[in-house]
Amino acid sequence: MSSILDELVEHSPEMVSMSAGVKQLLVLGLDVGTSGVRAAFIDDQGDEVAAVKIGRDTSLLSDFTELDPAHLIDEVIEAVDRLLESPIAFGRVDTIAISTFWHSLLGIDVNGSPTTPLLTWADTRATQIAKAFRSQFDETAIHRRTGCRFHSSYWPAKLRWLQTEHTSAFEHTTTWLGFAEYLALQLCGEIVMGISMASATGLLNQRTCDWDWELVNALNVASDTLPEIRRSLDVPLSEKLMLRWPALADTKLRIIVGDGASNNVGGGCSTKDSIALMVGTSGAMRVVFEGEPPDELPPSLWCYRIDDRRIVVGGALSDGGGLYRWLQQSLILNDDPKELAGEIAAIEADSHGLTVLPFWSGERSTGWSGDARGAVLGLTQQTRTVEIVRAVLEAISYRFALIARALETVATGAEIVATGNALRSSPVWIQIIADVLGSRVSFGGSPEASIRGAALLALEAVGKIDNIEAVPVSVDEVFEPDRNRHACYQKAIERQEEFYRKLVS
Repeated sequence: MSSILDELVEHSPEMVSMSAGVKQLLVLGLDVGTSGVRAAFIDDQGDEVAAVKIGRDTSLLSDFTELDPAHLIDEVIEAVDRLLESPIAFGRVDTIAISTFWHSLLGIDVNGSPTTPLLTWADTRATQIAKAFRSQFDETAIHRRTGCRFHSSYWPAKLRWLQTEHTSAFEHTTTWLGFAEYLALQLCGEIVMGISMASATGLLNQRTCDWDWELVNALNVASDTLPEIRRSLDVPLSEKLMLRWPALADTKLRIIVGDGASNNVGGGCSTKDSIALMVGTSGAMRVVFEGEPPDELPPSLWCYRIDDRRIVVGGALSDGGGLYRWLQQSLILNDDPKELAGEIAAIEADSHGLTVLPFWSGERSTGWSGDARGAVLGLTQQTRTVEIVRAVLEAISYRFALIARALETVATGAEIVATGNALRSSPVWIQIIADVLGSRVSFGGSPEASIRGAALLALEAVGKIDNIEAVPVSVDEVFEPDRNRHACYQKAIERQEEFYRKLVS
C-alpha cells in the first residue's frame, strides 16, 4: 500500500522463551488512529509480546477532516497479516480488543457500502449548524443528558449538515456508523456498537446508556438508522477472515473503546485520584471513575463512557502534537530534535512577547467555538522562529490549565499523569505544562497506552484479571513545577483569555 511508510515488528525475550513452555492465552489488540495503525499480541499483564505498526506519511496528516474507510480497513488487515507472519509461537489468541478515535461518522447503504466519506472530529464544516442548534434547543439540558455540547465534531451537527448539503447520500443511507462500527462490520460481518463509541456521538443518553430518543426525533433522524447499542460484546470473526487467519479462528471481539478512554486505562488513570493529560495529534485531559455522570457538568467539559459502569469526564483540544508537527514542517527550525528542544528550553517563560490562540483546527474545550482560528499576536522583526514554537507550546498548555480548573469540580486534587508520543519526544513541553499547571506531572508507562488500555479492559471482561487497576504502571520521570514560572504563566493565561474574548467569543 502506497501510504505505508514503516512497519515495525517487535518481540520480547519472554515471548521467545514461551515457545518452549506452556502457551498462554493472548489478546489481539488493534489501535487505529489518525496517524497510523498498530496491531499487537498482548499478555495478561497488558504487555506487548509482538507488534506491528503501520504509519502514514506525515504530509497526509495536515488535513484529516475526511478519511477513506476502505483504506483504513486495508491497513488493519495488512497489520494483522504481518503480525501473524512471525515465526514465533505466540500461544493461543482468544480475545480481540479495539481502540480507535471517537466522533467519526459514516453512512452505509443496505449492502454495507459507504454512502458518505468518513467524517472525523476535525471536520468543522457543520460549525454554523452547531451554532444554530444553540438557539433551537435547550443546550444545557442536552449537555446534561448526552454529556456533549453542540459542536461540529459530534453527530447531531454532522447529520444535519449531510441532510442539507448531501441530500442524496443522506437518503440512501440505511445505517449511521462510526469507524469503529465499520471496522467491526468488516472483521465480524455484523454491526457492533458498544457503549463507549456511542457515548461520544452526542446522541447517547449517558444515564440510560441508550440513544437519546428525544434529541434523535427532534433531529428527524430515523430511529432504525441507528445501530443497537450493546452493553457487552462476544462476536466471532467472519468466516472469510477465519479462513484467512486460522490462528484467530477461536477469537471473539470483546471490547471496542474510544482511544481517549483506553489511553486513561493504559496509562494507569482509572480512578478520581489521577487525571490523564494526553498529547497526540490533538490533546485532552480526562478522569475516569465508576459511578454515575456528574449531576452538574461544567460547560467546558464533556462526559462519555467506557462501559455501563465507568464514566469519562474531560476536555479536548483540537490542536496538540499535530500543531507542533505543523510548526516543524512550516518554520525554519533546527533539524536535530534534541538541539531544538534545548533551544526551546533556553527561552525564559513568556519572555518572547507573543500571545498565541492555538486554534489552527478550531476549538473544542473550553469555549466550543468550531470557527475559532489560530493567531500569533505580538510579532516583530526580532521574533525568532523558535520563540514562536515556545509560545505555541505555552499557549496549548494554557488551554490545558483551563480544563484542569474545570476538572477540579470532578476530581479535586488529583495527580496529573502525562501520556502521548508527542510528549515522549519533547520533555521540555512536559516541564512547561507542569509550570503552567503549578502541579507535579508524572510521565511514564507504556508508549502505546491506548492499545494497552483496550487489552486490559478486555482481560477484565473475560475474567483474566480482577480489575484494570490490578496491573501497575511504571513512572519514568516526575516534573516538578517552578513557582516563579507558574506565577508568570498565570498572567499569560489572563492575557490569552483577554484576546480570546476579543477575537473569538
